[in-house]
Amino acid sequence: MKLKALITASVATSSLLVLAPNAMAAPSPEGLYFGVGTGFSSLENDDDDVDDFIESGSEDFDVDDDDNSFKGFVGYNFNRYFATEAFYADLGRVELKGNDTANTDLESEAYGVSLVGKLPITNWFELFAKAGMAKWETDIDGNLGGASTDLKDNDGVDPVYGAGAQFNFTPFLVRAEYERYDFDSDYQVDSFSASVGWQF
Repeated sequence: MKLKALITASVATSSLLVLAPNAMAAPSPEGLYFGVGTGFSSLENDDDDVDDFIESGSEDFDVDDDDNSFKGFVGYNFNRYFATEAFYADLGRVELKGNDTANTDLESEAYGVSLVGKLPITNWFELFAKAGMAKWETDIDGNLGGASTDLKDNDGVDPVYGAGAQFNFTPFLVRAEYERYDFDSDYQVDSFSASVGWQF
């Protein structure tokens, strides 16, 4: 699944490189933009942390934490160095495999706003870093055998931050980025994605 998402993102990026070789130009220093992306997510915590997060009362499970992720964003450039973004992210599924056929799926999503600082390297290439707050929800479905079957869904509002690089094929944009969704100390999700978008 992860390989499929990366291939899709690579094909989309390559298509823009082929179709718009002469479109590399400085984007408007002010204006609206939006985009969509795909990639993969990965959980940074161990079994003990995840047990605390879902309050299962058991540590007898294995964690399968790599899955496809998807995102959408809309932002506004105030100038070449500063922007704000609103975003939604489907962070995929983490599977907990217990004894026999027992298993539990944790599916997470988040939405929020970020402040974006940009460093133009050329007219058509820039680096960026961002930080913001995300409203997140993790739906928990299943059981872990002898553990409590009343596993609790979880939600909250916590920081999200990341960094990446963006190519400007005016009016198109192509970006690759890393993001950390810091749900709490027991559940931190890393997301790696490639996105395409449009600048106005």
